[in-house]
Amino acid sequence: MMRWKRVELPITGMSCASCVNAVESCIKGLDGVLEVNVNLATQRATVTFDPEKITPKNIIKAIKETGYDVGTQKVSIPIQGMHCASCVEAIESALRELEGVIHVDVNLAAEKASVEFIPEITPLLEIKSKIKDAGYTPIEVEKEYEDLEKREIQDLKRRFIFSAVVGAIVFAGSMGSQSLWIPDILTNWVTLFILTTPVQLWAGWQFYKGAWSALKHSRADMNTLIALGTTAAYLYSVIATFFPGFFKSESLRPAVYYDTSAMIISLILLGRLLEKRARSQTGEAIRKLISLQPKTARVIRDGEEKDIPVEEVKVGDIVVVRPGEKIPVDGIVIEGHSSVDESMITGEPIPSEKKPGDRVIGATINTTGTFKLKATNVGEETLLSQIVKLVEEAQSSKAPIQRIADKIAAYFVPVVIGIAVLTFVVWSSFGPEPAFTHALLNFIAVLIIACPCALGLATPTAVIVGTGKGAENGILIKSGKALETAQRITTVVFDKTGTLTQGKLEVTDIIPNGGFSREKILALSASAEKSSEHPIGKAIVEAAKEEGIPLEEPDSFSIEPGGGVHATIKGVRVLIGSKKFMDSGRIDIAEELGYRAGELAEEGKTPVFIAVEGKVIGILALSDRVKPYCREVVEALKRLNIEVVMITGDNTRTAKAIARQVGIERILAEVKPQEKANEIRRLQSEGKVVAMVGDGINDAPALAQADIGIAIGAGTDIAVEAGDIVLIGNDLRGVVTAIELSRETMRTIKQNFFWAFFYNALLIPVAAGVLYPFTGILLNPVFAAGAMALSSVSVVTNSLRLKRFKPKTLIPKETVPYRQEQPLLGKNVTTNPSKQQ
Repeated sequence: MMRWKRVELPITGMSCASCVNAVESCIKGLDGVLEVNVNLATQRATVTFDPEKITPKNIIKAIKETGYDVGTQKVSIPIQGMHCASCVEAIESALRELEGVIHVDVNLAAEKASVEFIPEITPLLEIKSKIKDAGYTPIEVEKEYEDLEKREIQDLKRRFIFSAVVGAIVFAGSMGSQSLWIPDILTNWVTLFILTTPVQLWAGWQFYKGAWSALKHSRADMNTLIALGTTAAYLYSVIATFFPGFFKSESLRPAVYYDTSAMIISLILLGRLLEKRARSQTGEAIRKLISLQPKTARVIRDGEEKDIPVEEVKVGDIVVVRPGEKIPVDGIVIEGHSSVDESMITGEPIPSEKKPGDRVIGATINTTGTFKLKATNVGEETLLSQIVKLVEEAQSSKAPIQRIADKIAAYFVPVVIGIAVLTFVVWSSFGPEPAFTHALLNFIAVLIIACPCALGLATPTAVIVGTGKGAENGILIKSGKALETAQRITTVVFDKTGTLTQGKLEVTDIIPNGGFSREKILALSASAEKSSEHPIGKAIVEAAKEEGIPLEEPDSFSIEPGGGVHATIKGVRVLIGSKKFMDSGRIDIAEELGYRAGELAEEGKTPVFIAVEGKVIGILALSDRVKPYCREVVEALKRLNIEVVMITGDNTRTAKAIARQVGIERILAEVKPQEKANEIRRLQSEGKVVAMVGDGINDAPALAQADIGIAIGAGTDIAVEAGDIVLIGNDLRGVVTAIELSRETMRTIKQNFFWAFFYNALLIPVAAGVLYPFTGILLNPVFAAGAMALSSVSVVTNSLRLKRFKPKTLIPKETVPYRQEQPLLGKNVTTNPSKQQ
């Protein structure tokens, strides 16, 4: 009899009956589905299916391909008991067996599992239970995990010190009569047995525990190798101590290797201690970010200032911030002025001026005045909390290159055990006398020297440090995949408006005519545009306000879309607009003024004519000012052998003017927002790896289409879906830094892999004794243990070098002054005072 199963899936993206039909049709078309019921109100799909023909994962894939999504939950679970790449593979394999688990990444360096799952199918409790069944321990909360990490380091330290001290004594006793100063009692084999046993069974207990856990699940890992190797030396010595007759009956000379067992355990514990400490440093960036959060906030409640825990601040609360204090939550300034140091969040070294209406970021430092803010984001919604969450997710993700290590890890330990057994057979059969002793020592050396740990740590340690370093500089790299792809970028496409430019028009030039003064021209223009909502009108009004020019209330005001403004001010008729607008009103423009307007247009500025009673009295030029450091960024990218392209909806003349200012040769002009993604696709078809840099507003499709989408100026909206890399601030130098950081991180990962592969490929054959026929050299198992400990520590230490990363192609932010790309209002104004009225 067929056993049908039923599953309820939460669907996102449905808005009408057509959506319901689409979802139902896509599921019904799957082989093995008996019945489907999609409910728009509950946003759920109930599916009855044959588990022998189809799985929930197949159904979910079909739903996503139709354009909808399935509501999933993501969780990061700290795990105790992982030691090598084989442990990672074991946990991932176990969790993938669960029907509701969509994606799982286990990070050895962070000792965490990042799991995406459907709670309705597989509850979190079942996931944790599966981890326990695999022989590992899921930790409940982050604080408990941090405390556990400290306890583990202390426990390793105690066990290492004990094993090192006792091991040294055993080593000295094993030298026997070779040293006159060693007491006879220490050379006694029974004494050595008594000393070594607690090292083997207490200090080395974690190896037996791990090996037994792996054996119960038909696996083998690094603990298996260590337990086998040390136990072989220990048991051989025990038999030689208490049953020497066994060796004599086999015509063998009894010998003990207690020092080998004890010293191997000591050295491996030392390696794990150093590795654990180094690994804890890889997550330093996250801990620094979390520590930025102030503990208390000063809020106004019932008309009084009260200090309360920051967790109790609510949206809408009025918070008072004094000089030198940290801003407790995100908010908007409602009273007061100050400068705020945002360097710890955005990477910007220069304090930002804040006035009423400006946004402030929690955890940044108020440097000068006192101000009040209205809380807008609190708790997990603050920018700092979002940054911590994104960085943690990135550090838990895997770079594609990690797949190499994962594949090797699946076979590594069984192959090593096979090589060790083969080594023992060959040496015991064909080796020189004492053949059995040589075979045993080489068997132990092969088991001990093999290091799957280095393979497992090669990628995640570098990804953790690299993404953490990015966060310190206001660069949020969302995944290991983004980090790896960014280092292959060959072309960077910049959106113009809001990315290369400030995204805000400003008056840059005033060209008077007919004896009118610049102040009169600006006053008339701003008064006429006073009610305008157009960006040009707003820019003219803002310029007048900055100059302190009083404005008149227009008697009448009307707009001609795409043309200009008609206004009457104190009975005087005023027209403001383009040349085409003036021509339509049959207003003559002097040849000199027309020529000057053309020059301004060639500079990428927008010339606007102002006419009074049918006569042109001047030109106002407006421009969207280029951001600081644009030219430096473009030059730096070129030095990295990256092609730079500008894409814009503006006309070709304006686009060329901006491109000239910043040094970009290739321009894609007059491209509509919806067509930008097609242009990115065209570049990709040329074989280019494309990064798109934009603000995520009207260029989201292009950001999503690009191999890497870089969203700039995200501010508090760092969860820009289309951005693989998010720059919190507006500094374009972050683009160069992100690419250089990705290249340096990938270079470190490749170095780690080379070391891990080279180490195992070279030293496992040496441990097996391949050099003996040519040199007479055999590798002592104690030296093998030292080499193995050094291998994993060296990989982590190499990754930690990324903490000292600094971009090489740009001048450091601290030393480059802020440079205006366009003259400010008034700098380009030339008037004849004698003709002013």
